[in-house]
Amino acid sequence: MQSYTQFGEAANKSVFESLGIDWQMLILQIIAFLILVFILGKYVYPWLMKSVDERQAKIEEASKAAAEAQTAAEDAEIRVEKLLKEARTEAADILATAKLESAAALAASEEKAKKRSEQIVADAQDEIQKEVVSAKKALHNETLELVALATEKVVGKAVSSKIDESLITDSLKAVK
Repeated sequence: MQSYTQFGEAANKSVFESLGIDWQMLILQIIAFLILVFILGKYVYPWLMKSVDERQAKIEEASKAAAEAQTAAEDAEIRVEKLLKEARTEAADILATAKLESAAALAASEEKAKKRSEQIVADAQDEIQKEVVSAKKALHNETLELVALATEKVVGKAVSSKIDESLITDSLKAVK
């Protein structure tokens, strides 16, 4: 048995020696690695993980803020569309009201102009009627004078103006 264990140790030595591995150095390196892992785990990793967690929190916070901003933008867009629709409706109402008011003002203006023209025509007719009456009176007076002159020439003497006038008036009434 001894030969098998010696052969195994010789084989182990030969494998590690053939690879250039020193057992003592390997153990020291393992211990140094474990110390390094302990120091890193105790001091460096917590600080590093804290930084990673803070960054992750900031990223999540920025993501939430972006989502809120997106929602706010969508809400604002909906409100803007609603306000635009209301403004368009209001503008259409104002335009319709303005058209109705302008039509009413135009109709009132036309009515006023019509009444004014009718008043002018009526005043002109009254004036013409007055002038016709005045002209008839003047014509009547002139006719009386002419008949009186013609009668005087025919009869040869002047009759009093009152008698003349009564004769002429009676004659004119008979003619009418």
